[in-house]
Amino acid sequence: MAQPGTGRRPDSRNPDKTPAAKGDTTEKVVFINRCAKVVKGGRRFSFSALIVAGDHDGMVGCGFGKANEVSEAIRKASEAARKSMEKVSLHENTIPHETIGQYGGGRVLLRPASPGTGVIAGGGVRAVVEAAGIRDVLAKSLGSSNHANVVKATIEALRALRRRDEILKVRGIRSRDGKAEPT
Repeated sequence: MAQPGTGRRPDSRNPDKTPAAKGDTTEKVVFINRCAKVVKGGRRFSFSALIVAGDHDGMVGCGFGKANEVSEAIRKASEAARKSMEKVSLHENTIPHETIGQYGGGRVLLRPASPGTGVIAGGGVRAVVEAAGIRDVLAKSLGSSNHANVVKATIEALRALRRRDEILKVRGIRSRDGKAEPT
C-alpha cells in the first residue's frame, strides 16, 4: 500500500520518514548479546552491545561495550563508536567503485547502485552504510555471519574507497573535462 502522495511503500524501519539531518551523529544498536556465568548461587548475566555511529555525511564508526546492565553496555559502546569515527569517500549518494572488505571471517561486497535503488543490504551492513550517509548501494555478506566481523568488514570496505580525483592526484595525472591526461 503506497503512502498518499508519495507513490512509495511505507518503510517499516523508519516509520516517521524523517531522515537524519547531515552532520547530526546518530547511533544504531546492531546487536546485544547476553552472556551467562554459572556461579555457586545460580547464573550471573552480563551483556555486550555492538553499536554503529555516523553523521550521514561520510563519517562512520563502530563500538563494542560490555557491562552487567544493557544500558551501561550501550553507553560504553556508544562512546567507543563516536571515538572510532572516520571519514569515508562517497560519490553523490552512492560509493565510487566496487569493493570487498574483510575482517576476521567476515567478507562484505559493496557495489555502487543507480539513484533510487536504495540500500540493498541486511543487518550490520545496512546499519553501517546508512550511518555513513550512503543512500544507493548493493551489498552482500559473503563470509561469517558474526555481527561484529560483518560490521568491521563493512567499515574496512568503506575505508578502501577512493574517489577518481584522489586516484588521479596520486598517479600524477591532471583531469581536464573528465578526461585523464598525463602531466
